[in-house]
Amino acid sequence: MSIIHVRIDDRLVHGQVAMIWTNVLSATRIMVVDDEASKSDIKKMSLKLATPNGVSLSVLTIEAASKRIHEGVYEGQRVLLVIKSPENLLRLIKYGVDITEANLGNLTAKDGLHHFSNTIIMNDEQVNVCKQLRKLDVKLTMQVLPTDDASEVII
Repeated sequence: MSIIHVRIDDRLVHGQVAMIWTNVLSATRIMVVDDEASKSDIKKMSLKLATPNGVSLSVLTIEAASKRIHEGVYEGQRVLLVIKSPENLLRLIKYGVDITEANLGNLTAKDGLHHFSNTIIMNDEQVNVCKQLRKLDVKLTMQVLPTDDASEVII
């Protein structure tokens, strides 16, 4: 599979993802999987502006992303998959995309009661979805930057 890293980040593509993660991973493509962003020309334009030169960008619905992944459209590329929420990751997996590990980069639920770190604050629904992901043997880690140690999220 051409997906080299999966990051859950409610900001999608921003400085850390665009400049640091992309470079460290030598990613050739950032795949943003988010139904809402894929339907907004303004959001797609801002994501494109945040993407480094020389790196391709796809902004896809969950269904379209699963279809392209299954068709092998990105074979031979180094794809950094960025998804907005644990809920969206679970939906992608339910479409049959084989994901065994995901990095929780930034989740700051406004109604979040569960503080895992300064950048990971989840509400009850997100915690429940993470429990479902764990039952599907998806390892969840916290790692803001690639230079930080990754620690497993225990839910």
